[in-house]
Amino acid sequence: MSLLGIDLGTTGCKAGVFGLDGTCMAQAYREYNMLHPQPGWSELDSEQVWRQTRTVIAEVVAKSAADPVTALSISAFGEAFVPVSKSRKLLDNSILCVDNRGEEHVDRLVEHFGRENLYRINPNLLGPNYSLPKLLWLRENRPEVYRQADHFLLWSDLIAFMLGCEPVTNNSHANRTLLFDLDKNDWSDELLAWSGIPRGKLGRVVSGGTVIGTVSDCMAAELGLSKGVRVIAGGHDQCCNALGCGGITAGRAVYGMGSFDCITPVYAKPADPLCMFRENLNIEHHVLPDLYVSFLYNQSGLLVKWFRDTFASADIPPAGVNIYDYLDMELPEDPTRLLVLPHFDIPPHHAGKTSGVIVGLKTDTARGEILKAIREGAVLYFMKSIDSLRRIGMDTTEFIASGGGATSNSGLQIKADILGIPFVRPRITEAGVLGAAMLAGLSTDVFKTAEEAVHLFVKRDRVFEPNARRHAMYLEKHALYEQLYPSLKPVLQTL
Repeated sequence: MSLLGIDLGTTGCKAGVFGLDGTCMAQAYREYNMLHPQPGWSELDSEQVWRQTRTVIAEVVAKSAADPVTALSISAFGEAFVPVSKSRKLLDNSILCVDNRGEEHVDRLVEHFGRENLYRINPNLLGPNYSLPKLLWLRENRPEVYRQADHFLLWSDLIAFMLGCEPVTNNSHANRTLLFDLDKNDWSDELLAWSGIPRGKLGRVVSGGTVIGTVSDCMAAELGLSKGVRVIAGGHDQCCNALGCGGITAGRAVYGMGSFDCITPVYAKPADPLCMFRENLNIEHHVLPDLYVSFLYNQSGLLVKWFRDTFASADIPPAGVNIYDYLDMELPEDPTRLLVLPHFDIPPHHAGKTSGVIVGLKTDTARGEILKAIREGAVLYFMKSIDSLRRIGMDTTEFIASGGGATSNSGLQIKADILGIPFVRPRITEAGVLGAAMLAGLSTDVFKTAEEAVHLFVKRDRVFEPNARRHAMYLEKHALYEQLYPSLKPVLQTL
């Protein structure tokens, strides 16, 4: 028997089959395209994502046919939802968090509830990136789609629904909608009443790790699965990443490196949640009981992909060399002369209109220096937030790296040098896939405890220690970085 983990990101999907001893038996990945039909709009073709997801599942199941899958779970990016009919017809594209549609509703929400009172119900940092503003936009601008939709499901639960399960929403994803009451672990009556969105159009809330059904016989036949494969409610990708990195106790911290860079500290629920509010930190359910997480994130991976597509689209690396590793060969060893403000689509703490900035360009600036500066800017962005974590007792002695970016030696060294904290690379860096598979095993009694699952599945590969000289240089650079946004804010808000 084996376990199947599925992980959906904003630019591609992965699947992996794992033996019960943690051995990876098969992995597959497919990209899909982010669409920009109008300036400020970002969405995914829902049919393409579902098609590519079926493709990676079928591929890994075929490669591991000698050891049949008995259970699966799904990790996925947050906020984006899909309108779907009860007959499982996908009705529209999926609006992403970086899309600016619906931003006018955020001010209305704040005016009605107040930021602090809203945080008491749904402890997130307000902005247009969550599901609620997009749902309201859809209702106003595509009323036929809104009317025809029996359910609005986020991607982890949408895939489970398409595989044959009932429509549910796991609690970590429900939190990303702005319609969820954290303390009640259910949809908020107050927020539903204000929005006018019927509870019936949202999936019943379940905790991550709940067995929610089995793969339908017709989908099992299409994908090559045995009959009766159990489906376990998954979670927000960063929560599954944390599990797949061993983040199963308070005090651990994961640094996810995918389309977004995301720092995820794991902790018990704070006695005074408003201390998190004062430090601009959100609170969300982990996929494990009685644990919570916060997210510090920016779109670092998407910016590196933007660099690749814009400045290196014609480059052909040598056979067997990843394009990103190939480009990393051009990076200078020391900190760059440039400053990059990584506000291309998502501003800090979702505060106001802004744009990305590259400062310090000269005629002798090399391409590799720009790429390294993008990587630097994404990490400098986090330094104030890490200080916030320290102030409330959430310090960490190391970061566990996960995601596709964690394979980059230079990327991990840059992060360690800037933050002055060691980075640990696990043997399996695709922690979303791994964490989803571990969750499937935990929920079907393959493992008695999370500790047992981590012991079998999570192994260390390499530790990247910070370079003291470069760290001192980055501390000086951070002082300049902190001046950049306040100085340019009046200009950026007009662009």
